[in-house]
Amino acid sequence: MAVLSPQNRKGLVATLGLFTTVSLVVGGMIGSGIFRNPSTMASILHSPELLLGVWVVAGLVTMFGALTNAEIAGLIPITGGQYQYFRVMYGDFMAFLYGWALFVVIQSGSIASITFVFAEYFNSVTPLWQLDDATSSAWALSLPFATIYPLKQIGVKLLTFGAVAVLTTINAFGVKEGGRVQGLFTVAKIAAILFLIVMAFTSTSGSVGNIVVHSTAAVPVGTALIFALAMAMNKALWSYDGWNNLTYVSGEVKNPRVTVPRALMIGTAICIAVYVLINLAYLTILPIDALSASSAVARDAAFIMMGTFGAVFVSVAVMVSTVGTSNGTILASSRVYYSMANEGMFFKGAGVIHGKFRTPVRSLALQLGWTTVLIFSGTFDMLTDMLIFVSWGFYALGAYGVFVLRRKMPDAHRPYKTWGYPFVPIIFILFAVTFLVFTVFSDIENYNNGSAPVVNSLWGVILLSSGIPFYWWFKKRGRGLRSETT
Repeated sequence: MAVLSPQNRKGLVATLGLFTTVSLVVGGMIGSGIFRNPSTMASILHSPELLLGVWVVAGLVTMFGALTNAEIAGLIPITGGQYQYFRVMYGDFMAFLYGWALFVVIQSGSIASITFVFAEYFNSVTPLWQLDDATSSAWALSLPFATIYPLKQIGVKLLTFGAVAVLTTINAFGVKEGGRVQGLFTVAKIAAILFLIVMAFTSTSGSVGNIVVHSTAAVPVGTALIFALAMAMNKALWSYDGWNNLTYVSGEVKNPRVTVPRALMIGTAICIAVYVLINLAYLTILPIDALSASSAVARDAAFIMMGTFGAVFVSVAVMVSTVGTSNGTILASSRVYYSMANEGMFFKGAGVIHGKFRTPVRSLALQLGWTTVLIFSGTFDMLTDMLIFVSWGFYALGAYGVFVLRRKMPDAHRPYKTWGYPFVPIIFILFAVTFLVFTVFSDIENYNNGSAPVVNSLWGVILLSSGIPFYWWFKKRGRGLRSETT
């Protein structure tokens, strides 16, 4: 089988270098999760050692995924990323299903939930308009295995929509403009996080002894511990998610066979270091019980160290961080739908390039439209839990694809080969499958005991399955996938 070559698709230009590509990886990961999830994870685990352990394990597993994906990225360096990878590995149907999942759950859900946290922190500085509970609850929509409240936190949702719309417009003006915004926000967010880390370790307001002080609540044991670890791992993996966004714009990267694998590994390593350090910083200032009770852990830690100025500073830093992550996701994922449309497997308009700005403007517009639906239908936890479940099913398939491609394309040039092959991809696949199984059981248990209004994993599968009739519709229209070979 011929090797798919780097392409300069009609209208797309290779302008992204190593700095921008690393910033896409880092910016795609470091966003909302690290400012929101540690408190939820602490309330589940009740142990600082377990909390830190989950972050380390999630980081190592993510690195295994990046190491595995880097081989494929070097082998198939074209715009569309994993959509194109699945096409080569498994054929048209699985490629389309993955692209559809990105559109209806994974990427649109990521944009919605990440920007939602931006609006939440903005609301903590400048309160936004809200409806009373009675009014918002009166407009609840009951669905099978779910109840949604479109008007709850209406001010936050309106600001979320506005921010996504502005970022979409910026990216419509050109990939260089989107890349510059991404680089700026990535540098700003890393600087702010490092400042918070340094302040925590040098402040007299905290104690490193907090790292080994257990909660007054009992640490779960036995089966309860397994489910607690699964739930906490879900939150940590969400914070690491986005490491593969770079692969979606491979066709716009200079020397992609070398730059993309290198950026994946450098960016993932940076994020692991940052996440472990920031969690150590949180625990230094906030003992595990205080961490569990916090609704905005970064802001609360900064307030203890620096008062009102610190709380405002961190709120602004979180807003910068989340906007940067949302920008990177908007830029990257719109290229997948563009790629699908050009292969006849998505709505035709998504393949249109703007005559002046050379960007997939209609793909960006479609993405904005569906993201708006998700913004007004979901909550942060619902969106993130749903998209992580679907994502990790495809991550497992993507990692298995390394074995598929080594059989199908044994003589193809690979500028990078997966370190630790075959053990690294095997460990990653086993982890992903185990995680998916425990997520389903955890979702069902939480729904049955009334602690969650939605079976998130089930709704993720429902949205994914909605793509099946669309696949046959596109095929029936006679615009099947076309191979691109050298």
